[in-house]
Amino acid sequence: MQRRDIQSPQGETARILVEFLEVAISSIVILKGVYPAGAFERRRYMNVVVQRARHAQLRDYIRSSVSALLPFIQKGLVERVAVIFFNIGCIPVERFVFKLTVNQSYGSKLEEADLEFSLRSFLIKLSVSESLTRVLPPDCRWEITAYFRSLPQASTSKDAELWIPSDTRLWQQPPLLIPI
Repeated sequence: MQRRDIQSPQGETARILVEFLEVAISSIVILKGVYPAGAFERRRYMNVVVQRARHAQLRDYIRSSVSALLPFIQKGLVERVAVIFFNIGCIPVERFVFKLTVNQSYGSKLEEADLEFSLRSFLIKLSVSESLTRVLPPDCRWEITAYFRSLPQASTSKDAELWIPSDTRLWQQPPLLIPI
């Protein structure tokens, strides 16, 4: 990725969104009780107390998954990012979906402080929403899934080779929504 892409307003917005997704996904995983509370440690992000995985492989999985989305978010190709929890039979039992709509026409008008305020508000709501969700059984597994508006061309981007097209029927079912 070129340095100037990060310094553009769209690049900065995409970088903030990627950082936010990393923190939010960690928060969701601990909220669902898939791992023991001791597997996470308290940190601060955007002046909010959040949880971060202590286990290097878990932390690296989350970080590398969302970091790989950066060039696609910058180009406006990512429609949604989901954290999907599956039961032992590999049937999705719960999804947390982040719908990404970055209005490229804002350019530099999108104030970083405004974006961070909105994201910080979400993290605060997420931290107190435990009563709205149920802890999942310990035999569940989970994954991070990105839904693209259009498939990136593998011939033009090495990053595109990291993503595997999936069956769209899995995410076209009407979901049960619990607003946070």
